[in-house]
Amino acid sequence: MARIVQFDRLGGPEVLTLRDVEAGTPGAGEVRIRVDAIGLNRAEIMYREGGYFYEPVFPSTLGYEAAGVVEAVGEGVDGFGVGDPVAVVPSFLQTEYGTYGDHVVLPASAVVPRPPNVDPVLAAAVWMAYVTAYGPLAESGNVRPGDHVLITAASSSVGLAAIQIARHIGAIPIATTRGADKKQRLLDAGAAHVVVTNEEDLPARIKEITGGEGVRLAFDPIAGPGVETLAQGIAPGGFLVVYGALDPRPTPLPNAHSYPALTSSTYTLFEITTNPERLRRAVAFVNVGLASGSFVPVVDRTFDLSDIAEAHRYMAANGQVGKIVVTVAHQDTAS
Repeated sequence: MARIVQFDRLGGPEVLTLRDVEAGTPGAGEVRIRVDAIGLNRAEIMYREGGYFYEPVFPSTLGYEAAGVVEAVGEGVDGFGVGDPVAVVPSFLQTEYGTYGDHVVLPASAVVPRPPNVDPVLAAAVWMAYVTAYGPLAESGNVRPGDHVLITAASSSVGLAAIQIARHIGAIPIATTRGADKKQRLLDAGAAHVVVTNEEDLPARIKEITGGEGVRLAFDPIAGPGVETLAQGIAPGGFLVVYGALDPRPTPLPNAHSYPALTSSTYTLFEITTNPERLRRAVAFVNVGLASGSFVPVVDRTFDLSDIAEAHRYMAANGQVGKIVVTVAHQDTAS
């Protein structure tokens, strides 16, 4: 048997229920994983509440990230065997698969080997964050050594990964945070500069930091009307990449007549993870960073699987710096 988290209606953390189900046999192209750790993402809150870009099908499981060990392999799967340590890359819909459980069946295409120096808790904190940041900062080729990069909501796991990736390629990360309480932690995490947006004028500070030039790229999960402010700090010919929608208000397209010409786009990590060649490059890039020590996932706090509702409440409070990880204690063997 397996224990998985499901919910039967939209709502708050209280709708999440831990249930006993058949562990399941992997089909063609699938593997079953004994899960040791699960990485939580804000997308899962939005999915649970009905604010994500697709709706749940009830009873619904959820979850994009995990780390553990392969315990069964389906037909046609090459490259993985029972006992292999692995991690899960978000590349599927939560209406089809989920990682919130102690034994889960997943597509083999979403599974990557876990480096021997990366334990399950850290491995569960890697792939959503680093692949999300990898696309606009490294895959696109738009960021070069010496460029300034603006990273908003920088205390998130993606923001911290973006700081590390920017430094890895020789760019200069400028982080933003709403309150001064996170400023020193962002500096300690590698940000070259931190702008406290509740206290400072963001475009003015960007101009000051960059000597009037502006940033080459702004990497933003917030969206909404605030992108107009971000655009004022982007250098001519620069890039605005919106990868989330934390602000539910409409997001304007910055007016090219009001600002120097820039390229605006939306982005999701699925552009990388559903393309085998792009994913191959991303995995190679991230694993090199992990092996060299350039990339060190930041884990804010861990919870037990039985406390999944409390873990969601903690994530919703938005006080964390880095990743929230749920750990799984195994007392028996799945059938």
